[in-house]
Amino acid sequence: MQAAVLEAPATMRVHEVAVPQPGPGEVRIRLEGCGVCASNVEPYEGQPWSTFPGEPGGMGHESWGVVDAVGPGVDGLAVGDRVAALSGKSYAQYDVARAEMVVKLPDALAGRPFPGEPLGCAFNIFRRADVQAGQTVAIVGIGFLGAVLCRLATDAGARVIAISRRESSLELARQYGAAETIPMHDHYAIISRVQELTGGKGCERVVEAVGKQWPLDLAGELVAEGGRLVIAGYHQDGPRQVSMQMWNWKGIDVANAHERDPEVQMRGLREAVEAVASGRLDPEPLYTHRYTLDRLGEALEATRDKPDGFVKALITY
Repeated sequence: MQAAVLEAPATMRVHEVAVPQPGPGEVRIRLEGCGVCASNVEPYEGQPWSTFPGEPGGMGHESWGVVDAVGPGVDGLAVGDRVAALSGKSYAQYDVARAEMVVKLPDALAGRPFPGEPLGCAFNIFRRADVQAGQTVAIVGIGFLGAVLCRLATDAGARVIAISRRESSLELARQYGAAETIPMHDHYAIISRVQELTGGKGCERVVEAVGKQWPLDLAGELVAEGGRLVIAGYHQDGPRQVSMQMWNWKGIDVANAHERDPEVQMRGLREAVEAVASGRLDPEPLYTHRYTLDRLGEALEATRDKPDGFVKALITY
């Protein structure tokens, strides 16, 4: 099969490698596609602890496809089932996943892309945010996750303030339900505008969905006393400093919404499948760019550079 290999920093090439075989409790999936995650960008560029070459298919974790082999001891899944999976080597034509980390896709999703991991992640973030009707929710950073969270929070009866750099992102937020949008250019102007919109109280819920120091600083400033700061951005490029004095004084809750419990991860994935299949959530406008496997490097660079109108890239096979 063909699999992408990160040979060196910013050097991705397709290799011919053996098709993986499922072991006990595993299934093999003939992949239809895999989403490109922003968390891939820094490993792609190389980090001090990186070693090369990487594993074939490595970094790909947003996959969907069709089961084509079933290992011993697997119940409830069969060859031909169309599925989304939580696995880790899906920048390839085939990947293997634990059966308990696979969910069947209903007929309503036939022929439609379904990068299950980020969709499930959005639902898990939303659960940790504990959004209630009547609250004001600020979302700092409108990409794929931020847009989905705009829709979920709006549908829950909250008023959403979306904050992002690009006008195209702010327009996307409006399409997904945001009541107010603020360009993310001036730290104090943003704080002032949020104070104006909330009568000086701040927001009961703030979701930081960027993964950088300034957005985290900004998000902390926007939380109301007794509110909740939800960290959805993936902070992988070094330590962070926080204004603990301000956090203490406000008495805020801080939720790190990166779930590692497999059962929780799968709960979010199942919720996402139900929401998209029922029509309650339409993520397809967010899949703005598609690439073949041999153009994975381009997809990662677009994910980093965000050309106009970019939200999410998919690799399709």
